[in-house]
Amino acid sequence: MANELQDRKIAILLAPVGTEQAEFTEPKKAVEEAGAGVDVIGLQTGDAQTMNSDVNPGETYQVEKTFSEVSSDDYDGLIVPGGTVGADNLRGNSEAVSFIRSFFEQQKPVGVICHGPWTLVEADVVSGRTLTSYPTLQTDIRNAGGEWVDEEVVTDGGLVTSRNPNDLPAFCDKIVEEFAEGKHQRQSQSV
Repeated sequence: MANELQDRKIAILLAPVGTEQAEFTEPKKAVEEAGAGVDVIGLQTGDAQTMNSDVNPGETYQVEKTFSEVSSDDYDGLIVPGGTVGADNLRGNSEAVSFIRSFFEQQKPVGVICHGPWTLVEADVVSGRTLTSYPTLQTDIRNAGGEWVDEEVVTDGGLVTSRNPNDLPAFCDKIVEEFAEGKHQRQSQSV
């Protein structure tokens, strides 16, 4: 896995507050160890407070670029971590939602975990797709036209989803695999 993603550039999202720490750090580490360059994208640059189990403050990490400074054209894949407050912050921002949607329009692979699929619902890219999430999102996903399943990791044509931090080992392995494969035609079928 050491150079599987060499010459690939991955965007990972980080909300100003509320992103689940492990769901940010572990996927970031996995793609970096596979050789990818990673940019941390958010609503504003500077410090972002992560959380552990949604209620306990985690470490602070740096957001390097804002949505207005980047384009999905600059990246080969996207990671959207969870965290109830973090995902809610992202789905409430039109630039973040447009950025996420553009990866699907360009058929690029996307990995989303836990509460992160809220952003996919907001971006209107789950119709006809099979995915998983934190269990409380299943009604939102079904109402948006997706099929929700309770599995550790689900891959649907370039879209990788998992339920919670316990699924991170499988999630990280699968996003590296999908990012290495590159574009997936199925991604644009839900936009």
